[in-house]
Amino acid sequence: MIRIAVDAMGGDFGPSVTVPASLAFLDSHPDSIVLLAGLLSVLSEQPQFAALQAHPRCQIVGASEVVTMDDSIEVALRRKKDSSMRVAVQQVKEAAADAAVSAGNTGALMAISRYVLKTLDGIDRPAIATQLPNAAGGATTVLDLGANVDCSEHHLLQFAVMGSALVSAVSGVSAPSVGLLNIGEEAIKGSEVIKKAGELLRSAARSGDLNFFGNVEGNDIFKGTTDIVVCDGFVGNVALKASEGLAGMIGGFIKAEFSRNIFTKIAALVAYPVLSAFKKRVDHRRYNGAALLGLRGLVFKSHGSADAFAFERALNRAYDAARNNLLGKVKERIAHAAPLLAHAIAVAVSPAEVAAPDILAAVALLPPQNPVH
Repeated sequence: MIRIAVDAMGGDFGPSVTVPASLAFLDSHPDSIVLLAGLLSVLSEQPQFAALQAHPRCQIVGASEVVTMDDSIEVALRRKKDSSMRVAVQQVKEAAADAAVSAGNTGALMAISRYVLKTLDGIDRPAIATQLPNAAGGATTVLDLGANVDCSEHHLLQFAVMGSALVSAVSGVSAPSVGLLNIGEEAIKGSEVIKKAGELLRSAARSGDLNFFGNVEGNDIFKGTTDIVVCDGFVGNVALKASEGLAGMIGGFIKAEFSRNIFTKIAALVAYPVLSAFKKRVDHRRYNGAALLGLRGLVFKSHGSADAFAFERALNRAYDAARNNLLGKVKERIAHAAPLLAHAIAVAVSPAEVAAPDILAAVALLPPQNPVH
């Protein structure tokens, strides 16, 4: 049985999305168990909660607090120790669940997950990875998507190793190709960090740790040139948000053409099946569910504005990752690349990073504390 812990309170819509999505997920996955973490008083107000509560493969795990989308990392970690988000992640820590899923505050989820679960040996910065649809008929895995705004070349190497493990585990590709996002394909282009990252990735390819394709450009993400594209969190987040707007733009175009005049209505009607299929193909909801890679446990982040369909997709991704032993395969990849990553750990963390305004640097400033039980 695959056990998924769900932060029932997270996201823009909370239980109104997570409850029906969890029920649908259980119905379509007979070998799954859902551990629903949340405030019983709020959950009980949902129309489908009674059915979920009575489900033989659902367990309700009580929580007394909620991490809001506006809460700071300090508030989420120090003042809300019994939040539904932390309780869900704690289930993974205690081996009660194989993976946790939340649509809540991204910064808080990354901070709590890193604090409770810790990072794997050889990894000092976890990354957020997800798939974006491409023209080749599949999807390109992109990381990082926002956890690390400022990255060194060594962090990008770590992302490439973890991304390779993710694609290998979930898609079954033994040696997925890796591209380094740059402003051009030539090795001499880009910032000093990108140039040095390219050298590290080529070295990893020579040692058999990666299948490095070379530099790729932004349009290669959607062409499907490589299975994986590695970049810093700032660039990755911009690419993610741009892709999410594509389906909405297509939907708006269809609606506009139907409302203009008789000729455009006829043309739109003829083209509707193709446009509708394309809209469905690029619908970002179908690709919802980003993996937080590099932790000693599986955690998946759903989009905060996800509806029930999208949140169920995130649950599916967590299920697939657990079923295909993603965590074990990440560990194997890291162990194989240990000589390269050991050097990366030694030089990647500097005094300047402590002052860096990103999620993980903020967590590093906090004193250690025992995880809540």
